[in-house]
Amino acid sequence: MIHIILYEPEIPQNTGALIRLSANMGANLHLIKPYAFDLSEKKVRRAGLDYHELANLHEHESLEDCLNTVKPNRVFALTTKTTRYYTEAEFVDDDAFLFGPESRGLPMDVINNLPEAQRLTIPMVPGGRSLNLANAVSVVAYEAWRQLGFNMPS
Repeated sequence: MIHIILYEPEIPQNTGALIRLSANMGANLHLIKPYAFDLSEKKVRRAGLDYHELANLHEHESLEDCLNTVKPNRVFALTTKTTRYYTEAEFVDDDAFLFGPESRGLPMDVINNLPEAQRLTIPMVPGGRSLNLANAVSVVAYEAWRQLGFNMPS
């Protein structure tokens, strides 16, 4: 099973969509506080439809708290500040994928605390700034799941 970690997410509709995604692929979704909305907001619930009960959703006070609790195999930071494509990595069960807030991405100190090989990017045309968070997570999470043979969680 993979872990999707959202570091201080800001847009409730993205988080709602990722609740739905994680429920449908059996991934664990971890939210790092603070976030800019309440999980009970109508926007989150509408985007997640009725998947809240089916999702493996976990809230954490800090990234450190999350990593100490989850103890993932490896953590991959998704960032525009690297050149290694997500398709170049070989993922294994229990890997975690860390995504930053929509407006600013992951802080450099978080990125720099990970080995270069665990900093990944999604290719875009020159001049592209970033993808929508829910889209970026979907691209990477499904590639990881594909590499794991679309194994269903037990």
